[in-house]
Amino acid sequence: MTTDLTVGNPKKVLLVFTVPMLISVMFQQLYNIADSVIAGKFINENALAAVGASYPITMIFMAIAIGSNVGCSVIVSQLFGAKKYRDMKTAVTTTFLSASALCLLLTVSGFVFCKKMLLLLDTPSNIMKDSILYLNIYIAGLFFLFMYNICTGIFTALGDSKTPLYFLIFSSVGNILLDLLFVITFHMKIAGVAWATFLAQGISCVLAFIALMKHLKKFATSEKAPVFSLPMLKQISLVAVPSILQQSFVSVGNLFIQNLVNKCGSSAVAGYSAAVKLNTFCITSFTTLGNALSSFTAQNLGAGKQRRVREGFRSGFSMLLCIVIPCTLLFFFGGSLILKLFMNNESETAIQTGFTFLKIVSPFYLVISVKLMADGVLRGAGAMFWFMLSTFSDLIIRVALSYILYYRFGSSGIWSSWPVGWTIAMIISVICYFSGVWMKKFKP
Repeated sequence: MTTDLTVGNPKKVLLVFTVPMLISVMFQQLYNIADSVIAGKFINENALAAVGASYPITMIFMAIAIGSNVGCSVIVSQLFGAKKYRDMKTAVTTTFLSASALCLLLTVSGFVFCKKMLLLLDTPSNIMKDSILYLNIYIAGLFFLFMYNICTGIFTALGDSKTPLYFLIFSSVGNILLDLLFVITFHMKIAGVAWATFLAQGISCVLAFIALMKHLKKFATSEKAPVFSLPMLKQISLVAVPSILQQSFVSVGNLFIQNLVNKCGSSAVAGYSAAVKLNTFCITSFTTLGNALSSFTAQNLGAGKQRRVREGFRSGFSMLLCIVIPCTLLFFFGGSLILKLFMNNESETAIQTGFTFLKIVSPFYLVISVKLMADGVLRGAGAMFWFMLSTFSDLIIRVALSYILYYRFGSSGIWSSWPVGWTIAMIISVICYFSGVWMKKFKP
């Protein structure tokens, strides 16, 4: 179902559009969490640590996929809002072709440099073999990862947030069932966790692509849309490349943080792995609301309705509080109980490490969520310089402080750098939003 976000009550339209996206991301994070829970509970603490040590590297590939998704979805939203359906179809096919070429390059590079990246991160020797195995299987499925993310991004750009939800529910439930089958029944250990993700995501990718192609046929055009356009690729790249750089820069920064965590031993890696999955569950929910606002902004600016963007931002903020408050209270007071779902009782050091992380960062969820909302407007308007400025400020401060505080306070010093980076980045994003710089930067 395609939704025109340029008409109707902004609060109601944004709510109806966003709720399926939030449910989707919750299911997506559910199976990411399930991977770690099954590894920690049904294999051992080292298996959980191996998944955790691989996580920052997998996030680099995910960052590039999401950046490509953003570039395409913003342009498609703007063209859809302007009713330029022929150009919109060209944008879609151009993205698929260019992303396929990029994916091939990343897959080859991933296989070649997988072990070297883990060595550079000082991955503990007792989890190195499992980490390499997990990463190699993950890299083999990169094509599915890319195509699936682009498909869901295009559906969202067209105002359809329900179709991606159906595929994500299927993928999530399938992944968890395959996890249990491969690990508990077939005793495949860490390989079972990786292959479950590979198969579930692969099937969902194929089904999503078929559904999208059928959906695009509904938009009639007087002339056949070109399959590939270099000017269109340039237009997409103007948004995608900064998004890829931003997402990749964040992921590279997380590699530095992972390097510090790895120095603390495999128990600390396991605790951080579990806690950061829970943290990612919340941050991704906030990001999803920002992404919804991004599509809302792009469509309305494409239609020349700047005032609706501000109305959408205000409506989004009230929705944000409904997510932030329960997440903060749950992790701050009950984090240790939740972490016990990932590990057995003998992993006390790992549980305490993860709980300390959650107690330090969760009180600042409102700060980072406001930043992500403002970022949604900036990105939807194509004001990528300001969007990147706030994000890079957060990461540079967070990484630099992590190293400074680690050598004085240990792992707690690493976690303490997050609130500082989030706060400074939030101030920059909010100033950019209220200054109206995003309206000046927008070019239909």
